[in-house]
Amino acid sequence: MKRDIKQFTAGQVAEMINGKLEGDASTIIETFAKIEEAGKGSITFMAQAKYETFFYNSTAAVIIIPEQFQPKNPVSAVLIRVADPYTAFVTVLEKYQSLQTIRPSGIEQPSFIAPSAAIGAEVYIGAFSYISEHVKLGNHSMVYPNCYLGPNVQVGDYCVLHPGVKIYHDCIINNHVVIHAGTVIGADGFGYTPNPDGSLRKVPQLGNVVIEDHVEIGANTAIDRATMGSTLIRKGVKLDNLIQIAHNVVIGYSSVIAGQTGIGGSTRLGNGVMVGGQVAIVEHVEIADGSKIGAKSKVTKNFREKNSNINGDPAFDYARSLKSQAVYRNLPELEKRVKDLELKSKTDAGTAGK
Repeated sequence: MKRDIKQFTAGQVAEMINGKLEGDASTIIETFAKIEEAGKGSITFMAQAKYETFFYNSTAAVIIIPEQFQPKNPVSAVLIRVADPYTAFVTVLEKYQSLQTIRPSGIEQPSFIAPSAAIGAEVYIGAFSYISEHVKLGNHSMVYPNCYLGPNVQVGDYCVLHPGVKIYHDCIINNHVVIHAGTVIGADGFGYTPNPDGSLRKVPQLGNVVIEDHVEIGANTAIDRATMGSTLIRKGVKLDNLIQIAHNVVIGYSSVIAGQTGIGGSTRLGNGVMVGGQVAIVEHVEIADGSKIGAKSKVTKNFREKNSNINGDPAFDYARSLKSQAVYRNLPELEKRVKDLELKSKTDAGTAGK
């Protein structure tokens, strides 16, 4: 999909990403696109050899390529050589975003701000937002329409709360945090205990949620408050859409979790953990630093060895899980072979008995 951008020249882009330019520096860039879709006036990139076919067929104006890549055939595009084409292209996208984004400002009406709330400098509060008693909203933060900040909530500097974000009482959001639309921070943890008559008694959820600096949380994610203490999302964590994080969970620094994952109460993920989509992690589990969990895995035990590769249902060592899957796929053939051997054995036994 192409998107219109403010115009750049190839020379400006090369300077922006510290690349080596091959071609006309005055070439105009009007759009950006994936290499398989890039056309006239667009800028794109090629980071992997598997896209080389698209490279030769592209009519893009500018293509960012690896430093060492040597084209086998001539191309019409201006080339910019860099060490890491993907990272360079992200830099171009960031520049585009900074030029296209119009930052809203001021306090729109109708909105409610409690008299005891402390509002920082140069903030934006969108219409129909509700800022409760004793809230602290930091400098340069943006609260888009229909957000709710409960009593005693703290939001730091340069935060962005997209439309419909709900943050329950006593939760703490540090600086440079982005929370996307529909996310709920600090709802009660799922805690109940059975009564003698079999009914369920709710366990009071008296803690909060603490989100450290530079965290980004996708749309419609839920992070439950702790029963006691804090549910903790550490610095640099990136969460996808539609994630459930239960009470008293700790997510370590710079971990990444893909969509539709659910994490049970009091589980602890180490630093730099990567979790694929639709993963289920039961309560009270520990996952070591640097571990990777494959999509749709079900984690039911601790993995305390750093940089573990985890996969499957139930989850275990990634390489062994792939071997198990190969055996599983071959079960029909193995069953047929066993039946053939059983039949042959019975036939041989019958022949021997005559």
